[in-house]
Amino acid sequence: MANTRKKIVADENIPLITEFFSEFGDVITMPPRSMTADLVEDADALIVRSVVKIGRELLEGSKVKFVATCTAGFDHFDTHFFDEVGIQWSSAPGCNANSVVQYVLSSLVALKENWSEKRVGIVGCGNVGGRLYKQLVALGADCIGYDPLIDNSHGFNLASLDDVLSCDVVSLHTPLTVEGSHPTYHLLNEERLKKLKQHAILISAGRGAVVDNHALRRVLEERKDLRVVLDVWEQEPSISTELLDLVNLGTPHIAGHSVDGKVLGTEMAYKAFCQFVGVTPTLTAKQFDQWQPESPLMVDESSVFSAASDGIRQVYDTLDDDNRLRGDLTGGDAVNEVFDRLRKQYPYRREFHNYQVKLKDKAPDIKNHLEALGFQVV
Repeated sequence: MANTRKKIVADENIPLITEFFSEFGDVITMPPRSMTADLVEDADALIVRSVVKIGRELLEGSKVKFVATCTAGFDHFDTHFFDEVGIQWSSAPGCNANSVVQYVLSSLVALKENWSEKRVGIVGCGNVGGRLYKQLVALGADCIGYDPLIDNSHGFNLASLDDVLSCDVVSLHTPLTVEGSHPTYHLLNEERLKKLKQHAILISAGRGAVVDNHALRRVLEERKDLRVVLDVWEQEPSISTELLDLVNLGTPHIAGHSVDGKVLGTEMAYKAFCQFVGVTPTLTAKQFDQWQPESPLMVDESSVFSAASDGIRQVYDTLDDDNRLRGDLTGGDAVNEVFDRLRKQYPYRREFHNYQVKLKDKAPDIKNHLEALGFQVV
């Protein structure tokens, strides 16, 4: 199998897709929503992100024997169908974990909230939620988690869902499931949303349907004290503009859209395909990365949080994403067109570890905090 040329159809928005996969054959890229059964029927492999549902309707009767998503989530895959017809599939768990964690931190900075003064509840302690938990603990936050699929041996202070929902900040990082003993579809229904404490912050950057969006709209119309950050929505890309008007920060499913996270997703798909065709991987993302920041960042050193928030804002400010979404929706284009365009044309965003911060004073607490965020301190 390794010696035969393949036809690989891929989402045109996947970075470095040709560089990683051209050694195997012809790489055909296209807009994800234009993928049809006719266009993929003679492909050997399909490489996608999270936009399009991949299952029987698209692939039945095709030659496709391998499907990969360059994203951590795979609820857009009909894995039962894949197993039924012998299609091997892979996802990229953890590829965007750092990116989503940094989205959450940037959102708290945008809301002017010091994480070390808050109790943070994290729903779902997998790749993303678990990393967020450990990051916040390293930054001095008081954290508890809810995840019925793990126990305390994983190093998290686990509590009941009700206890987590009573925190100052609640951040959602579960997969979307509708079956099993712990389904997450509409996990936050109207009853649970109403239990959020006064002046709580709710951040949803996992899967849109974990929160009942209609219920959230009703609750926000009644409770002006709540602050909400939504990156994921039900009915994407045709999101509710009425709900957008009620949330404090609204973004077009870009929490995991750092360059680092997306390229790592491509690399993970490449390695899975190498295993599928029986060859040893020879390429890594670092081989293609020639980017360097122009100069070290300078930050406000008046306090630990001011230095951290200043550094974060200079690298990535969630408010910019919120402003782009709201601003573009005033231009008259359909909501779904704006949503997809903002994802496709997303600005070049690098993660904190790519940046140096230059401190004027020798302040060990500030240095330690910045290093805990991932910055290089000089």
